Amino acid sequence: MNVIYVLIPLAIIIVLVAIAIFFWAVRKNQFDDLDRQGYEILFDDEDNSTEAMPKQNKPKGDPKNDTNQDNQNNASV
Repeated sequence: MNVIYVLIPLAIIIVLVAIAIFFWAVRKNQFDDLDRQGYEILFDDEDNSTEAMPKQNKPKGDPKNDTNQDNQNNASV
């Protein structure tokens, strides 16, 4: 029964801290634009996506990297 004397004030302190954090977030405009991040994922610009992927340069005449030569060898077997 003595635990109640500790748990009730602790619960009140936790609730007050949560309310204080909520009002801080409202004052700092954390809830102004909730949809923008979701739309950025769905509607990404084409220019940004091509810059993120580097082009792979294959040396010409290298049989290890020449996929056409591999396909020709497999077709003749």
